[in-house]
Amino acid sequence: MTTLPPLSLYVHVPWCVRKCPYCDFNSHGVGHDRTLPERAYVDALLDDLEAELALARGRELVSIFIGGGTPSLLSGAAYRRLLQAIEARLPFASDIEITLEANPGAVEHDRFAAYREAGINRLSLGVQSFQSRQLERLGRIHGGDEAAQALRNARAAGFENINLDLMHGLPEQGVEDALADIDRALALAPEHISWYQLTLEPNTEFYSQPPRLPDEDVLCDIQEAGHARLEAAGYQRYEISAYTRPDRQARHNLNYWTFGDYLGIGAGAHGKLSAWQPDGSLAIERRWKVRQPEAYLRRAQDPRGFVAGRRALETPDLPLEFLMNALRLTEGVPRHYWRERSGQPDTLLDARLEEAQAKGLLRDPAQRLQASPHGLLFLNDLLALCDEQGPTFR
Repeated sequence: MTTLPPLSLYVHVPWCVRKCPYCDFNSHGVGHDRTLPERAYVDALLDDLEAELALARGRELVSIFIGGGTPSLLSGAAYRRLLQAIEARLPFASDIEITLEANPGAVEHDRFAAYREAGINRLSLGVQSFQSRQLERLGRIHGGDEAAQALRNARAAGFENINLDLMHGLPEQGVEDALADIDRALALAPEHISWYQLTLEPNTEFYSQPPRLPDEDVLCDIQEAGHARLEAAGYQRYEISAYTRPDRQARHNLNYWTFGDYLGIGAGAHGKLSAWQPDGSLAIERRWKVRQPEAYLRRAQDPRGFVAGRRALETPDLPLEFLMNALRLTEGVPRHYWRERSGQPDTLLDARLEEAQAKGLLRDPAQRLQASPHGLLFLNDLLALCDEQGPTFR
């Protein structure tokens, strides 16, 4: 086998207006004046990419995802310059998907046209909720009406592929409140809805000062009712927390979940790269960049470069690494993806799957690697059974 997985590019923009209390991403508040070293950061991103090119020689990009932080704090001109320079270094697939995350409260609406003209063809709006009380609790800087207007302005600017991020399981939320957010989103007719549960992550304000969240019974009711409402409106669930109109799946995220490769540039960005070795084995490495924005910018003049660390994926790690992505997809992945994208034989995987299948958490893995409906509900338990190093999912 000599074919490598599809290649994507992740670009991280680490700044936001202020840090949300639930957020554990690498984001750093800059305040409402939004003064950023835009040109210096784009320069650093391109230097970072230049240093990675040897890892991607001869491969084309199938998708680019610009995440944060709040990438919509940067100008359309910055993204035009960035994307033109990326394409000069790596060929774009003819149907490349280029996504920008945007906060409805951190983008002047006339910027949407500039983003579209720069080559961005998919927008992901971080709405989270349309209800003022919840938005205030979540530390968001926009209102529900502002979020709805942002989507309408994006449409007017020419965006035909838009995702809305929504949260459920919010403080003191009941089923009707959760469904009201879904109904408001459905009225805007986005192509894609990411609907995910609020979790309390370490190193966040919510973790140290937890709000009162719905109990397990209410959460189950919210998930059941929300799933039914989304599917009744024509949105297909294709991943644990993602719903789509036909043929509008997030292609960049699909590449992650199918164990594709991706370069990561920007402060704290992660990447995964595969390379066939002369002996026929496949070497897979995860690598990550300097996390703090100021340190990242300084590394542009540092002979050590931007890489903060790297880790080769050893053979015993590969089954869990592969399955924790693939089993998020409701349809799973074709069985041959394992051999092609891990470089390992079926026998290494089979021993990990027997107990999970016997417990009804996994469908027959002869043709596809796919969680059962029960397995999707208890994905951590399923993955623990697929991890030979112990019963606790890391």
